[in-house]
Amino acid sequence: MSREIKDSSSSIKFACRKCKYILGEDETKCPHCGGSEFSDEWSGIVIILDTTSELAQIIGAKKAGRYAIKVR
Repeated sequence: MSREIKDSSSSIKFACRKCKYILGEDETKCPHCGGSEFSDEWSGIVIILDTTSELAQIIGAKKAGRYAIKVR
């Protein structure tokens, strides 16, 4: 029995060069900083759930979401 599972992470294609927020392939403007320069060459993911956490403060995340660690 085969069951198809839709993976929402497969639509992740770009990271904003300005704030490193990870965007879907159909987005044309970063919802975090409003930037329009994206890269498809990024690595590592940090998921921020609590914007008051120490990690969120270190990376400058003011919005919950997925952020790339390195963007080229």
